[in-house]
Amino acid sequence: MQAPPAPYQGSVGSSNKVPAGLCGIFLGAFGVHKFVLGNNKAGAIMLCITVFTCFYGGLIMGPIGFIEGIIYLTKSDEEFHRLYVQCKKEWF
Repeated sequence: MQAPPAPYQGSVGSSNKVPAGLCGIFLGAFGVHKFVLGNNKAGAIMLCITVFTCFYGGLIMGPIGFIEGIIYLTKSDEEFHRLYVQCKKEWF
């Protein structure tokens, strides 16, 4: 049984919300926002799909990254920290 996650402390620099959101919007097809959050497996999946399909996969991965970037930026700091930093939620 896991212990409940610690409450959000709001310390400066503990959140990658803005960099992850902006990378999702502008570089989402390459999964850069996933690497910023430390989700290397999900980032590698997005990157491989885009590159190994001669960038046609970017037509699917790009909108996914864009939507995720918008989601990251619209979450409150506490909710973003809980979902994406503590619980390591990888997709949407």
